[in-house]
Amino acid sequence: MTIRVLVADDQAMVRGGLRLILEDQPDIEVVAEAADGAEAVESARRLRPDVCLVDVRMPRLDGIEVTRALAGPGVPGPLRVVVVTTFDLDEYVYGALRAGATGFVLKDCGPALLVEAVRAAHQGDALVSPSVTLRLLRHLTARLPDSGRVDHPLSNRELEVVRAVARGRTNQEIAAELFISLSTVKSHVAGIQAKLGLRNRVEVAAWAWENRIAGGG
Repeated sequence: MTIRVLVADDQAMVRGGLRLILEDQPDIEVVAEAADGAEAVESARRLRPDVCLVDVRMPRLDGIEVTRALAGPGVPGPLRVVVVTTFDLDEYVYGALRAGATGFVLKDCGPALLVEAVRAAHQGDALVSPSVTLRLLRHLTARLPDSGRVDHPLSNRELEVVRAVARGRTNQEIAAELFISLSTVKSHVAGIQAKLGLRNRVEVAAWAWENRIAGGG
């Protein structure tokens, strides 16, 4: 199955570079490019690509606004958006993920991680650059008041999975750590998202850090 991708960035050279990286893969096709946020939203709604790669800083609409328009809460038929940027800033990362992004990678992450992020998004998973994930979420936690023990409907096993997700573990790594099958991990993650009303594993990680569950408790 070919993964259809839209690339949105205001720099033509960057769009060209991303296209070259992605179309070097046998299972990925770039179906459109957009030079600003408004064009990205229009093209994405018209073409319905499998994954949208969106830069943060763009004219007319920035990447956070584009993400919210295409994947935000209440959007019918949300698309899968991966934010790609040179700006490793907390407000951008957190804003993108809260707006509905299913991934966040830096432009210097390398071709392999970029391709992995596209494939993860297409599969309904989520990937955030490892250099971003734990630093971001720990920083976020440090700024939040400690609200005490949070009530939640999760089982002890589900909490173990949540903590592993919050540490950036893949499903395969979680399966190995907890000595359970990959299908069981996927089932747990789906159940956790349903119980907590979250849309993807990035939101699960954010929930864990916000509620100080990531490190235990």
